[in-house]
Amino acid sequence: MATPAETGLTPVTAFALVGALGVGAQWLAWRLNLPAIVLMLVAGLLVGPVFGVLDPSVAMGDLLQPIVAIAVAIILFEGGLTLNFKSLSDAAVGVKRLVIIGGPVGWLLSASVLHYVGGLSWAAASVFGGIMIVTGPTVIAPLLRQARLKRRPAALLQWEAIVNDPVGALAAVLAFEVVLVWQTATTVEEIIWTLAIGVTMATLVGIIAGCGIARSFSRGWVPEYMKVPVLFVSVLVVFAASDSLLHESGLLAVTIMGVWIANAHLPSHAEMHRFKEHATILLVSGVFILLAANMTRETLLSMNWQTLATVVAVILFARPVTVLTSLAFSNVPRAERLLVAFTGPRGVVLVAVAGLFGDRLVQAGIEDAAQISTLAFALVAGTVVLHGFTLKPIARFLDLSASTTPGVLIVGGNRWTVEFAALLKKLELPVMISDPNRSHLRDAREAGLPIYSGDILSEGAEHRLDLVAYETVIAATDNDAYNTLVATDLAPEFGRENVYQLNRDASDSARYALPPKLGGRALGAGETYWQVQRRMWDGWEFRSTTLSDEFTLQNWFDIHPKGIPIADIGPRGNLRILGPKDTPKDTRGTRLIAMLPMKPHRAKAEGQA
Repeated sequence: MATPAETGLTPVTAFALVGALGVGAQWLAWRLNLPAIVLMLVAGLLVGPVFGVLDPSVAMGDLLQPIVAIAVAIILFEGGLTLNFKSLSDAAVGVKRLVIIGGPVGWLLSASVLHYVGGLSWAAASVFGGIMIVTGPTVIAPLLRQARLKRRPAALLQWEAIVNDPVGALAAVLAFEVVLVWQTATTVEEIIWTLAIGVTMATLVGIIAGCGIARSFSRGWVPEYMKVPVLFVSVLVVFAASDSLLHESGLLAVTIMGVWIANAHLPSHAEMHRFKEHATILLVSGVFILLAANMTRETLLSMNWQTLATVVAVILFARPVTVLTSLAFSNVPRAERLLVAFTGPRGVVLVAVAGLFGDRLVQAGIEDAAQISTLAFALVAGTVVLHGFTLKPIARFLDLSASTTPGVLIVGGNRWTVEFAALLKKLELPVMISDPNRSHLRDAREAGLPIYSGDILSEGAEHRLDLVAYETVIAATDNDAYNTLVATDLAPEFGRENVYQLNRDASDSARYALPPKLGGRALGAGETYWQVQRRMWDGWEFRSTTLSDEFTLQNWFDIHPKGIPIADIGPRGNLRILGPKDTPKDTRGTRLIAMLPMKPHRAKAEGQA
């Protein structure tokens, strides 16, 4: 075997390269508005089997397998951490059916396709079939934003992906335990006894650890700044302890631990979210790059008609039959059933878990399990690329697209927001005004604008509102602290570059001044709530102007020297909110939205009246 020195990469260099490629692919995907998994797949294959820059099994040696195992354990824990039973009980009937009925049916059909079409043994097919229940929440989210579906089909796809993520992992772990016990045991009684002990031990370890974490967090035994480190270390300890008590039971234990903590109703939601967000991005991208780079050219070239037939059978048979069976005789319309049936992208969790289980099954003597990684890559690449290009056209064909134009969510009902929203609606842009105070929405209701009476940050808003239709958020209530809270809380979901708020009043006392790092971007002239309201009281109004070769931006400024540009709409209908330092686009067909003072003759007439 070659040494790390012979390959040119030391373990430290290999770790650095994997981290740079994983995070870099995630960032580039964000910039290009593409599924990150596609770019990670390309990056891993390029540095691995294509150019031979990185061979993880050589550069990292014996560390590779434990690293992947620990990373997958943390990923499965994160999956369990998302399975809140209350969310499942509150979900629509369609979501429940896709999980409760669709899970077992999808497992059976996927395993059957893998066995009869893919040629895998029932042992390997049953384990991989359990993982294939997962449709990939990290892949679904960007696809939904691109397609801009109506609320219900988007909710069905999103919640199915979120809830089935830990369910699929749990199914794969259970199948894996059954296969291992079956391979090592000699009699049926021994198989049942060994499996019962394994599941019981893993369940007990997971519940005890989850209960201990929940109690220590809720009773204040762990300071806030140590909660994330304690959570991280606890996952490692539970995984190692369970594995030492009974081989290969650690994955099941950490999954159950995550489920227990998710349903413990802890007040430390922010810390949990931070752990999930950071750990998942780093570990998922790292594991995916490692597994892609660890593939050989022979493995890639081994993909043949059988591999293609397996992917096609999953997309055109296993997934549609699973969904249509689950939603049969439900209140979900036929068009939505068809859209969900032919939309099932698989994500990076599938590849990560499949790669680990494939290696473990090979070590257990199931030789055809080596094909699992190849099939997983083919399935992920095929479904992501296919659905990435077909979801939007299919949604339009079935009349399930919410809007082709990104919308604006405005928080705060007042004269400034109502007139701005009314102009956006006139320009056929989706817009909604939300306010916790129902009386503040009276003018918006009278203007015929879509409204939401309630806290936009509440769980009710998350379930009732179709936030996928909106790309920009403007916080413009009379409460600077609430505006800052809204902008800060929604920034990770919408992107900080798409979240704005009216400028905060300058405080003379440091004890009342909020940190400048909190909140959203300034818009317009960077004025405060009371400054923009005073302009409205003085007769200012919103107007839109279309720029052309004959009437340029400079012509507009010459006529309206006091005008305050607020936004511009490009020829393709894309809205851009303008800040104090932004310059409107001076291109033909651009529509400029601005605040303008009342015309002199109108002011005189109203003054006389």
